[in-house]
Amino acid sequence: MKKKICPACGKGELIRVSDIVSEIEGHFFIEHGERCTECGEEFLSEKESQRMIDIARRLGLWGEPLKLHRKLSKSARGTILRIPVDIEKSMHLTGNEEVLISKIGKTKLLIELTTQ
Repeated sequence: MKKKICPACGKGELIRVSDIVSEIEGHFFIEHGERCTECGEEFLSEKESQRMIDIARRLGLWGEPLKLHRKLSKSARGTILRIPVDIEKSMHLTGNEEVLISKIGKTKLLIELTTQ
């Protein structure tokens, strides 16, 4: 098998690896690809990159706005967060869904639908 030379440094050889770590919005993906023995540069195939993008889309991390700025409102019984209409429509929300709300660290909330 012919050795592949690194296009980044031109010195090292590209070897197959299965431990390339990619991160999107706090989610980590372990991918297959090639790594240079000299400079450490990592390369993913188009197929492997597309696989990661497909998973990220299913998780809602790719292709849509990831962070929307909203203001919380006070009500007599607590604090209210309004869901933007574009998210409501894309997720087919009716307003009757049950959700799980988890606190992640000091500044993040995770909201998950329990019914579809």
